[in-house]
Amino acid sequence: MSGIPYGRLSAFYLFYFAVLGTLVPYWPVYLDHLAFSSAEIGGLMALVMGTKIVAPNFWGWLADRSGRRMPWVRSGSLLGLAAFAFVPTAHDFWSLAAVMLAFSFFWNAVLAQFEANTFNHLRGEEARYSHIRLWGSVGFILTATGLGPLMDSVGAALVPWAVGLGLAAIWVTSLTAPEAPPAHATGEGEEGLGRVLRQPAVIAFLAACLLMQASHGPYYTFFSLYMADVGYRGWSTGLLWGLGVAAEVVMFLVMHRIMGRFRLTPLLVLAFSLATLRWLVLALFPGSVSLVVGAQLLHAASFGLYHAVAIALVHRIFRGRLQGRGQALYSSLGFGAGGALGSLYGGLLWDGAGAAVTFAGAAGMAALGGILALLAVPRLMGQRAPAAVE
Repeated sequence: MSGIPYGRLSAFYLFYFAVLGTLVPYWPVYLDHLAFSSAEIGGLMALVMGTKIVAPNFWGWLADRSGRRMPWVRSGSLLGLAAFAFVPTAHDFWSLAAVMLAFSFFWNAVLAQFEANTFNHLRGEEARYSHIRLWGSVGFILTATGLGPLMDSVGAALVPWAVGLGLAAIWVTSLTAPEAPPAHATGEGEEGLGRVLRQPAVIAFLAACLLMQASHGPYYTFFSLYMADVGYRGWSTGLLWGLGVAAEVVMFLVMHRIMGRFRLTPLLVLAFSLATLRWLVLALFPGSVSLVVGAQLLHAASFGLYHAVAIALVHRIFRGRLQGRGQALYSSLGFGAGGALGSLYGGLLWDGAGAAVTFAGAAGMAALGGILALLAVPRLMGQRAPAAVE
């Protein structure tokens, strides 16, 4: 990867997803520690997801207009850290909601622009993206597996401090990551964003992304509490989180070869199909250690395979000066609107209908998303992803 600042780009992903590896498994546990109800926990998690609907698009518009991305990444990282500093003082629902709204508005804005910057560094070697992104998975594993045993002995009050330390590291690493030359491809991306978004295949693809992330909502919000209810201890739940992301790391390591050999349509449909299977296993067999382990290994497909293919498609659909807004749309509609929808419906169903019904609904969403992907992707492009540069 000659000429690519591999280490400095990877460090940002490492710490960004280390924070995610604290928030996703353990923030609901912290909220439960503060005696919030399941509906309130779902609402607060949906708030964090929901800001992804607005923040990436607004910051993407700013970055596209300025032609630079890293100043926005750095300012968003610092402002997110400053807002999160008020979390230890907020213990009732509305004050914590206000703090999390401010924090997540800035924190959720930075990743899409950093992704666009990374792809500009990788110009001509886009299939190597997974080799940089896998360090984010490593960061997630370190915090997801490491905090579980610590919380068994120290308690859930540790969670905000772990997040704050990670946010500080994100800001520091953003200062070292260089700006890539902007992409100004001749004849590419000059058509308006509205014209791209009016294509039925693009609409169907983005809807599929929304459904995939909505299917993950109950998992991200309630998996740790679900495992505790079934009888798993904190350390074993942490290992299960880590196992899922370890499978994702392995997938990222081999994705450049897979995407150089297979077409994108079957890869994306396979990811949706295995996500459907994963949620059905969690719905029906939570007490079976072997089956839960198998479901966690399917994270390699439901996130790793899916994300690598989807983000490559986004990079091809939104070209030139539309890159920042394209990445922002992928983030906001998928991880934002989809994640918020999943957290909200999970919180509403969890106590009343139960975990099995909630995860069965997640399986239905993944299946519907797979149908949309099957219809959309062949119309977007029929060629293979960029071959790996050996």
